[in-house]
Amino acid sequence: MSRQPEGPPPPPVVQRLRVRYAKRGRLRFTSHRDFARAFERALRRAGVPMAYSAGFSPHPKVSYAGAAPTGVASEAEYLEIALAERREPGDVRAALDAALPDGLDIVEVVEAEPPALADRIDTSLWRVEIAGVAADEVRRPVAAFLAADSVAVDKLTKDGHRTVDARPPVLLARVSEPDVPGAGPPCAIIELVVRHVTPTVRPDDVLTAMRQVGALSTPVPPMVTRLAQGRLGATPPAETEPIKLLDPLRDAAAPAVPQ
Repeated sequence: MSRQPEGPPPPPVVQRLRVRYAKRGRLRFTSHRDFARAFERALRRAGVPMAYSAGFSPHPKVSYAGAAPTGVASEAEYLEIALAERREPGDVRAALDAALPDGLDIVEVVEAEPPALADRIDTSLWRVEIAGVAADEVRRPVAAFLAADSVAVDKLTKDGHRTVDARPPVLLARVSEPDVPGAGPPCAIIELVVRHVTPTVRPDDVLTAMRQVGALSTPVPPMVTRLAQGRLGATPPAETEPIKLLDPLRDAAAPAVPQ
């Protein structure tokens, strides 16, 4: 007969909250594991009445959704927490934001409603800034990538090296100028809309593919920021249209984009 933990079972979940947070500045180098540890400390400091798992090693019920890679900034990371007592979402946001270091910032907290968070996210919008390179210099590599049917790239995963096709998940790739053209050294900006697939195709994989098919030059490591996550709706945006993803915190999940 298996042993059972002593003491009463943990209190039931009475409220679920969804959280949007950002990784900014130097804190973009925080790994997902480091963020998870910092977030659990912040929950304790903020006095959030978390619901816990049962068993011999109870842990707070926190569910994460597709964390950005280490070194990548983000304005749109998401997680969900389960509470044993009800709290006002705005109060939880303020308390958690005060308990986290600057650069790991809680942007918004709302009540969680169906459908599940994972069903509200299938696409990311990325901004890639390539310092020292003019926009005109990256238009040809981007066009060559978009013209290709398939671009195989090698990437290191937790299971070792794998070859992935970086082309199909990219729904849109376009070049733009800095917000204030001519205000400083050249800096090309690439906007990417990338579907979430397995194995994951990330902006660094797309840049590797552009180097292969179009000789993309990146004299310094590009600055990558995730601007949004969500669902696109029925169709991908056109080349000239603004890019708008459904907000996972409040928009209902849309039908998946046909493959």
